[in-house]
Amino acid sequence: MDDQAAGSPQDARRVPVCYRHPERETGIRCTRCERPICPECMVDASVGFQCPECVREGRGTGHAPAASVPRTIAGGAVAADPRLVTKILLGINLAVFLAVQVRPSLVRDLYLIGTWPPAPFLPTQGVAEGEWYRLFTSMFTHQEIWHIAFNMLSLWWLGGPLEQALGRVRYLTLYLISGLAGGALTYLLASGTTASLGASGAIFGLFGATAVLMRRLNYDMRPVIALLVINLIFTFGWSNIAWQAHIGGLVAGVVIGYAMVHAPRERRALVQYGTCALVLVAVAVMALLRTAQLT
Repeated sequence: MDDQAAGSPQDARRVPVCYRHPERETGIRCTRCERPICPECMVDASVGFQCPECVREGRGTGHAPAASVPRTIAGGAVAADPRLVTKILLGINLAVFLAVQVRPSLVRDLYLIGTWPPAPFLPTQGVAEGEWYRLFTSMFTHQEIWHIAFNMLSLWWLGGPLEQALGRVRYLTLYLISGLAGGALTYLLASGTTASLGASGAIFGLFGATAVLMRRLNYDMRPVIALLVINLIFTFGWSNIAWQAHIGGLVAGVVIGYAMVHAPRERRALVQYGTCALVLVAVAVMALLRTAQLT
């Protein structure tokens, strides 16, 4: 069988790959040399993105090479270890899981619950009783091995590329606020005596942000959409799953992710962190409303 000739129509239809990372497909090109570049290699320019070599050489920028600092697509600093925050989050989740295995009663102080026990029993505990920290601690708490295994595999698979694309601070902000949004919606809609725990709200936030990022980079979205649909089927088809946490985290992830990758360069920080602040306000409103209902 003859090989295809170079420059044939079949060859022309191939998706370009990053010139520094041949295994990564990309639809973005350097605005100076026009070589294909992946998110890791993108450096913000006044118009579009440049490759590291053009930035280093100062081609046509009007600045000395040292004046250009490599940035991610969301404006974050390019880190030497693009998975550092993901590794730390994994470590925290695993540490809490081991602590709960050693001391099972600890979980009662960490999970999310509105108020327990129900009236007229006293004393009571829960978010409605002033234990707001449960909205945070429940994000890192797991009891079952399958639960933490599934969440941590998802965190590793989704978190690494997102951390690399957004930068550490923006990625951590996305993770934490998505988890809080999932917890707040659970607190608002679930029974006040229902306990919930797990990182699923934050993980679904990563799902939402990943879909937004892939759309922004013109990647094939079918794999992440298929995986998200499968997870939503499990969410609503399996008992004892806090679907409110999944939906709350997903919505927060989409909103924050969109702000992260679509914010205009000249007021990027204002749009990105302003959006995060608005989501946090929504979290606070849901929590205050539910507290007023339960007390």
